[in-house]
Amino acid sequence: MMISRERIVNSFCDLARIDSPSGEEEEVALHLVRKLEDLGLKVVRDDYGNVIANDGRDDPLILSAHMDTVEPGRGVQPSIDGERIVSDGTTILGGDCKAGVAAIMEALESIYEDDTPHRAIEVAFTREEEIGLVGARNLDFSLLSGNEAVVFDGEGPPSQITSSSPEYIGFDIEITGRAAHAGVEPEKGISSIRIAAEIITRLPQGRLDDETTFNVGTIEGGTVRNAVPELTTVHGEFRSRNIESLDGIRLQVDEALDQVRAMFPEADIQCHLHT
Repeated sequence: MMISRERIVNSFCDLARIDSPSGEEEEVALHLVRKLEDLGLKVVRDDYGNVIANDGRDDPLILSAHMDTVEPGRGVQPSIDGERIVSDGTTILGGDCKAGVAAIMEALESIYEDDTPHRAIEVAFTREEEIGLVGARNLDFSLLSGNEAVVFDGEGPPSQITSSSPEYIGFDIEITGRAAHAGVEPEKGISSIRIAAEIITRLPQGRLDDETTFNVGTIEGGTVRNAVPELTTVHGEFRSRNIESLDGIRLQVDEALDQVRAMFPEADIQCHLHT
């Protein structure tokens, strides 16, 4: 299989010139549908607009990347600067993840051009990755037949392969106490900031083991210095490659919240987890 440097550069630049901020990927999706169909692949769109293609054979290897980019990503003007492709400085270039899309397309074009023997192939190009993996979460997996995938989106040199990554769980704790004048009748108030402090001191923090981390990232509460704060929110996250560790942290968070609820029965403490 012979990779064409000129072709992959041109392919990337063509992709970069197509505006595709998150939620507005239709033009780049149609561009890729045409290219994939020209290669003889069967192409379908799921209900969310993700692009899926395959060569019709069993047990394919899935090649995947996302089509959207972050802002400012409109009107990108890519140009060659020595060994690099750059934007004009007023926009992003869109290498995340159009470099991955271009790499997949060049691999497909090369193997079909050279008639190189290869494993069955399946392609999945998803939408709205940059705003929380939304396209992947809504991907119709019934349209995929492969069990193994290579995702062309990661940090580091092109030769680096990431074989696993930690699962992310974010949490938002919403605390409602009772407002009161801090200088006149503080005993009538219930400080949501005090409650937040009690919760945070019961939570883990930092690196917990080789695979697991926990962080409280932001605390927002109160309005003025002379009022007992009624509302406070605590935002954080925990990550691990170990499912049992994640389950253990969930239980630890629940236990901390229950302990503090017992301390302040008249307050309302809600916790929302999201991935």
